[in-house]
Amino acid sequence: MLSKGEVLDALKHVIDPEIGMNIVDVGLVYRVEPHEDRIEIDYTLTSPGCPLADVIENDMNETLKRLTGINRIECNLVWNPPWSLDFMSEEARLELGYPI
Repeated sequence: MLSKGEVLDALKHVIDPEIGMNIVDVGLVYRVEPHEDRIEIDYTLTSPGCPLADVIENDMNETLKRLTGINRIECNLVWNPPWSLDFMSEEARLELGYPI
């Protein structure tokens, strides 16, 4: 069975097209739960009106299937807690010019 860290490493290949950084460092991934036959993910977006929501979710599905070999990916879009800059990694904040 995959570890949570392995799934997060795979998700670092998914880029938020508007920001140009991976969704893990941007802080969009809230929960990752790997199982033998599936991976469950709770994720959010930087805003409810994000026009690229379908693109990001499709990329998560395809990337995880390709990199993990698991075909059942359950992506759950959640809005609580609302995303904020506080969820970004230190590296992402520095790269985008936000204070750490």
